[in-house]
Amino acid sequence: MNRCASFVVGLALLLGACASQHRSGAYGSAEEINIFPANYKTDIQAAMRVYLNDPTDIRDAVISEPVLKPATAAMPGRYVACLRFNAKRTATVYAGMKEIAAVFLAGRFDQFIDSPKEEQELCVNAAYTPFPELQTLSRY
Repeated sequence: MNRCASFVVGLALLLGACASQHRSGAYGSAEEINIFPANYKTDIQAAMRVYLNDPTDIRDAVISEPVLKPATAAMPGRYVACLRFNAKRTATVYAGMKEIAAVFLAGRFDQFIDSPKEEQELCVNAAYTPFPELQTLSRY
């Protein structure tokens, strides 16, 4: 093999090793994965714009502060904040109160859990406070 080809092969192997090492430890330890989500309200507001068909004029929004939930069979230990709100079903009709759980990974919003059984387990005993910021969302 000539010198240039050896260099290219060596570089490819080095980059491949770095990439596989990064993928396997993308977040590192449990402490890094479970950082308290300092901007949880802002993250949730942004996610709700996508989650809801019409995020405007939400009523009766409340939120719990994120709590580190222990691992279960369905989910590893994560910070979870719970929400209750009444969003629009159509332009003039409201769907009724809904409760969902916002799950965080490495201090950032990861997903909403809205299946009733899982959400109820995650949000049992949640201490809710008003969330007026959610009630003033725009579409964009």
